[in-house]
Amino acid sequence: MAAECGSGNCDAWAARDPSGILSPYKFDRRTVRSDDVSLRITHCGVCYADVAWTRNILNNSMYPLVPGHEIAGVVTEVGADVRNFKVGDHVGVGTYVNSCRDCENCDSSLENYCSKHVFTFNGVDTDGTVTKGGYSTHIVVHERYCFKIPDGYPLEKAAPLLCAGITVYTPMMRHNMNQPGKSLGVIGLGGLGHMAVKFGKAFGLKVTVISTSESKREEAVGLLGADNFVISSDENQMESLKSSLHFIIDTASGDHPFDPYLSLLKVGGVMALLSFPSEIKVHPANLNLGGRSLSGSVTGGTKDIQEMINFCAANKIYPDIEMIKMDYINEALQRLVDRDVRFRFVIDIENSF
Repeated sequence: MAAECGSGNCDAWAARDPSGILSPYKFDRRTVRSDDVSLRITHCGVCYADVAWTRNILNNSMYPLVPGHEIAGVVTEVGADVRNFKVGDHVGVGTYVNSCRDCENCDSSLENYCSKHVFTFNGVDTDGTVTKGGYSTHIVVHERYCFKIPDGYPLEKAAPLLCAGITVYTPMMRHNMNQPGKSLGVIGLGGLGHMAVKFGKAFGLKVTVISTSESKREEAVGLLGADNFVISSDENQMESLKSSLHFIIDTASGDHPFDPYLSLLKVGGVMALLSFPSEIKVHPANLNLGGRSLSGSVTGGTKDIQEMINFCAANKIYPDIEMIKMDYINEALQRLVDRDVRFRFVIDIENSF
């Protein structure tokens, strides 16, 4: 077992092959550089990306693979040139830990679109090392990719903001989906969808959840406070929504049609796609004749991430989570595949090692 676990200064759980089964593992984190922040990880959210890469669904996984890119914790050390963080600060790390810092996107705080950005796990950093994520006891990152979590905001609730939260918040702000009194449709009610409902209500929008499952109604309306709930396969319900929505956030993970949803938008409405279906088929008339837009988005830049965290703290927006220990992770990942989670698993890292 010792040989299997390896050795090093960081305890973790890793997948060794495309089975995706995780088990204990040790490796070395780098020493703190002058512009680095080292944090003791207290919590890490569980994202579908963790499934995709541990199981080599994208055919580019590098094993041993330590997943996790919704990281929250406490600063334990800072480099000599770091001015924005101090030991004891509560902080988060999201989906990327490096970028070129010199391109148009980086200069515009859109590091998530930098062609050289480095994923938090299963990425190759500038020194040639393969990055390892938050299913581990600590992480060392350049201060640019570290975010302050305001005092009093629970770290276990902060973790999912670093991917699920920002993935929803970014397109909502880009497309001005923060105008009180306007209408928002949310397709899907998982980790991303439930955050879209929470942001929508905080922005003063009239929120309609569009789902394939009647079993989601009580969660959508009773728990999250959505104003309306519609079953996407019910033609009468969908017909009643035609040309009624200003905005749609599409979080549906699988392949699905687009025309039925686009027809729900008002003239000039915007539908933002946050997932990766295998293809998109749209009849041009559904866009052109209504002046509608279909837009894509992925995570967010450093400025938006900090803004989103501050907004959540100020407005008491908290993801709904199910806390688990590290040794339950294999069951949790399978439950995520089976869509059996309300609404985000979060690993209690500090009490798991």
